[in-house]
Amino acid sequence: MKTKTISMTETMSNTVITSEHLAKAMTYTQYRELIDTLLAENKTTGTNHSEAMVEYTRMNAQRMRRVEKTTVLDNELVDLMLSVQNKMIWVILTEAWCGDAAQTVPALVKIADASPLIEVKLLLRDENPEVMDAYLTNGGRSIPKLIVLDADTLEEIGTWGPRPEPAQQLFMDLKAQEAPYKEFVEKLHGWYGKDRSQTLLQEFKSLIRDWARLQSPEEQPMERF
Repeated sequence: MKTKTISMTETMSNTVITSEHLAKAMTYTQYRELIDTLLAENKTTGTNHSEAMVEYTRMNAQRMRRVEKTTVLDNELVDLMLSVQNKMIWVILTEAWCGDAAQTVPALVKIADASPLIEVKLLLRDENPEVMDAYLTNGGRSIPKLIVLDADTLEEIGTWGPRPEPAQQLFMDLKAQEAPYKEFVEKLHGWYGKDRSQTLLQEFKSLIRDWARLQSPEEQPMERF
């Protein structure tokens, strides 16, 4: 999962994401409401509404609620987010049935919400193939995928996803071992459960420093007592 930093002098052709994509994108609250509505109809996002896919989505709704409650930003990350000086749009490609998305998207949103200058937009992968195909991982449509844009120009600043680095390595190892699906799921989600978003939060301390224009400590206003 490499970070791609784009020069601000380059053109807007750096990303396939347009204002039209952003206009139809969802907030996180809208995404959660959509999932709840679909589950009430025994459906999920996309076109495959099989019993298995709906059950995955139901489990993911529980995972998202857990991650929302257990993800806590430490003071260093909070201060870092408050020092961000440039407006950004964080576009997240996701689907309700995706377990990795359930484990990470709530944490990504919590990080973004710590800055008043970052707006989060969610797009469904299968409804936006032209965007997904511009951000493949090892040739696959892996999600979630975060694309960070300059809010004024829509130029790409960086990307992240689909998993924190140790989880991605675990995924690749299990894939190389041709592990059975049940083992795959148990080990990967076991890792997420033990990690409690801590690795992701640490990764973003570095990424934010790469992506954002930060206010130096001496530029920050002094507290008044």
